[in-house]
Amino acid sequence: MNIKKIWFDKDYIYGKSEEGQIFRQSLLWYPRLATATKEEREQYHIGFDGIHWRNIDEDVSFESFTYNDAEPTALQRFFLTHKELNIAEFAKSIGMNASLLRNYINGFKKPSKEREAEILGHIHRIGMEYSAVVF
Repeated sequence: MNIKKIWFDKDYIYGKSEEGQIFRQSLLWYPRLATATKEEREQYHIGFDGIHWRNIDEDVSFESFTYNDAEPTALQRFFLTHKELNIAEFAKSIGMNASLLRNYINGFKKPSKEREAEILGHIHRIGMEYSAVVF
């Protein structure tokens, strides 16, 4: 599949294939594109297997438009939108391998329902600790 036309809205990059199919992906997967200006987004090159933005050093493969996870899960969305969290320290605090947690966040692996509940429970505990802080 080759993408012949791209465009953006606030949350997504869209691609139209040679066959006229329209695909989309969340910009959360591409933080440089998410924060790029309109002018920066317009300076791209369509290559043999994807789209490249040289000025912002970002690449989007044609294949990625066909992935089932164009939209991040709630778990992925949380970590992708909270860059202030140190993934290694978060993983350590719940006794999880940091590489495994990164794989969950990046979609290379999928956590079991039990593991996902464990991570969510820890997020909630941290949130309660933050909300209880008084100065």
